[in-house]
Amino acid sequence: MKKIGFIGLGRMGLPMTKNLLKAGYETYVVSRSRSPIEEAISLGAKEASSARELIRTVDLAFTCLPTPQSVIDVYQGNNGIIEGLAEGKIIIDTSTISPDLSRN
Repeated sequence: MKKIGFIGLGRMGLPMTKNLLKAGYETYVVSRSRSPIEEAISLGAKEASSARELIRTVDLAFTCLPTPQSVIDVYQGNNGIIEGLAEGKIIIDTSTISPDLSRN
């Protein structure tokens, strides 16, 4: 696995992204807020234009989102992850959401 993506650079997502970059992974990011994207880019991350572009680019993607609705939007919304899925992609959701939403 060479390329990793991270969607959601909040209190947990940005530190996790920093650790991926420190470990030498080619890391792509998407987030709602601009400042954590800029910080990740300054450390070597690359910005994807959307969740769909990110999942098309990477082998493995993490999501770390703040609310159930943000998870639904990122996965099922316009330019979402589901639109970019292909066989062999791995997605790990680290958001604090219900088991039912995770299964969905």
